[in-house]
Amino acid sequence: MSTVEAFTTPEPAELAVPQRRRMSGLRGQPLPVKIGGAILVLMALLALLAPVIAPYGQNELDFNNLLSGPSFQHFFGTDESGRDIFSRTLYALRVDLAIVVFVTYIPLPIGVLVGAIGGYFGGWVDAVISRVTDVMIAFPFFVLVIAVIAIVGPGVKGMLIGVPIAAWALYARLARSEMLVLREQQFMLATTALGYSRRRAIFRHAVPNLMRSALIYSTIDMVVNLLLLASLAYLGLGAQPPNAELGSIINEGQSSLLSAWWVATLPGLVIVLFGIAAGLVGDGLSDGRRR
Repeated sequence: MSTVEAFTTPEPAELAVPQRRRMSGLRGQPLPVKIGGAILVLMALLALLAPVIAPYGQNELDFNNLLSGPSFQHFFGTDESGRDIFSRTLYALRVDLAIVVFVTYIPLPIGVLVGAIGGYFGGWVDAVISRVTDVMIAFPFFVLVIAVIAIVGPGVKGMLIGVPIAAWALYARLARSEMLVLREQQFMLATTALGYSRRRAIFRHAVPNLMRSALIYSTIDMVVNLLLLASLAYLGLGAQPPNAELGSIINEGQSSLLSAWWVATLPGLVIVLFGIAAGLVGDGLSDGRRR
């Protein structure tokens, strides 16, 4: 029996089908995943439709309702300038979610591809990629982002540049560790026996199988990036006034926390809700993968 005949593996189109089926099986996911997914979709819709559904402009002033508590007129109350906190939260969520999605899912495919290449080839290629990855992971992430902001100036540009510079490394480490196991699987060995190119083996067969773990991790990474963005805005390094961000709204309400708790607390609860929803989705998908 020849070496080619020893591998009883389906053709590439058939190899890709089981992975697509596993990736598209959201209907069979547990209840926590559905709940978390529904919350994330709802928050995304509210953010996307903020100019339509927000009852007031994000900087519209109402001097008759300064530091007014939550009511039917102002769902989240108003701040010391009479601005509607609910409207500002919607606009802030719109900006923050757009930035979080960008800085999370731009580095993801880059990191997965780099890790897949290192794990597949091994040797000096893997050594170089691993050392670069180690340096990026060991470097203080928050300090790196602040350093970029110091160069380009306060605003979202620093976040958009600084986070992707280092964020790919974690995805590369995850993809590399899985690739070391994946390359010994029969369907990957079959790509060599059948004479497929290394590019085809990595892009067509390895990367689709590595993406699931990366997507699961990305749910937690989104929460970390949202907290980072809120922290930078809290320090005054995020979007500059009059644009609203969740961190800046919380910062503005800090001085009146005891007398007007809603200014800082309710936008903060939005961040907490996002973290809970993303955690439910990530944990549910991870449990489903183990099963």
